Amino acid sequence: MQSSRWYFHPVAILVYSILALASSLFLYIYWYVKASSAVRLVAARLNANPEQFTRYQTWVVISILSILVGIILMNIIIFFIYNIKTRELYKTQRNFINNFTHELKTPVTSIALYLETFLAHDLQKPERDRYVGYMLSDVERLTDNIQSILNLARIESKSYGGKFEASDVVETLRNIFRDNLHRFPGAEIGLRDPVEWPLTCSLNLPLFEMLVLNILGNAVKYNESATPRVDVSFERTRRRVTVVFTDNGIGMEKRHLKKIFRKFYQAGDSNDRTASGNGLGLYLVMSVTKIHKGRIRAESEGPGRGSSFRLTLPLLRS
Repeated sequence: MQSSRWYFHPVAILVYSILALASSLFLYIYWYVKASSAVRLVAARLNANPEQFTRYQTWVVISILSILVGIILMNIIIFFIYNIKTRELYKTQRNFINNFTHELKTPVTSIALYLETFLAHDLQKPERDRYVGYMLSDVERLTDNIQSILNLARIESKSYGGKFEASDVVETLRNIFRDNLHRFPGAEIGLRDPVEWPLTCSLNLPLFEMLVLNILGNAVKYNESATPRVDVSFERTRRRVTVVFTDNGIGMEKRHLKKIFRKFYQAGDSNDRTASGNGLGLYLVMSVTKIHKGRIRAESEGPGRGSSFRLTLPLLRS
């Protein structure tokens, strides 16, 4: 916002409103006290009972007025907070649209160029197969982005389907890793057996798989190591189990740790590679975690030092 228009900023408007209310309250009390004193003085000169002129006590009226002004002030503050949050949401949505448009446009443009190359040149089979592989990779990228939007719609409308069933977390993770290794070529995923066994939770398996794949996808995507690696370990208390996903990725600054689970939020500058994506993956992770009545938090010692995601779920009583 331009500096010449600072007086239209919501903060400035809030200050104006508070000053106006405070001035009104002060002036009203001042004039009321002056008027009451004058009425009492006149009543004393006329040898009359002042209560005939001032039936209500001054401070009762002042108290009621103060309460009303306080309510008005509280509503102004609530409106101010709502306005700020709306502006932040608008900003994040605008960033999401820009980034998501880029995420859609880039693979579409790439596929179009490869197809034009096929039309313009008679390629040999090895080279043609290589281009087809590139196109399939772009199609998978498009599919992942579209699937994120569909998943978001299903979760927010509570139409995600599936049912909760008693499942061993360790065995469920093993199955997810085994069935989805093709999604993470060149990556290493290690699972450490827990000390205590089994770890039974109530899981919606399709949603839980979505949660795990989003965490693994981020760990591999935001990784500059020659071999991306994710280590999965377990910590158990009496009623809960914590699944810890530790990667050797690019890490993040502490200021991002709590914000990354917000809808559309992306750590890093919009022009930076680390800001790629659509800003929905970890929001979906948080949403699915809440559906499972669990908690999740991110930890990192800083850029270049990897990240850990600690997923805590309630255990079923045996």
